[in-house]
Amino acid sequence: MPRAPSTHDPYAGRGQSRDQERAQADHRLYDYRWQQARLAYLAEHPLCVMCEAAGIATAAGVVDHIIPHRGDRVLFWDRGNWQSLCTEHHDSAKQRMERAQRK
Repeated sequence: MPRAPSTHDPYAGRGQSRDQERAQADHRLYDYRWQQARLAYLAEHPLCVMCEAAGIATAAGVVDHIIPHRGDRVLFWDRGNWQSLCTEHHDSAKQRMERAQRK
């Protein structure tokens, strides 16, 4: 009797989803090389761009990817896609903008 072709699921039995796998890949991008690049970028661009646009000088503590890289290494390392943000703007305004773009 013929059998149905098997379907290959590389995640079967591994206990993790594709989203978890992608999150782990993203995490690997934030290594020592990133920490050094981040510190150099913040030294060159020390103020939050969103605060500056409002006429306020606030020290930046986060290097944000303007276009979310979603694991794309080329986009991740594209310095033209980086901006300095204060923690408040990164954790609130920027996150709201990204959620709105996903809808």
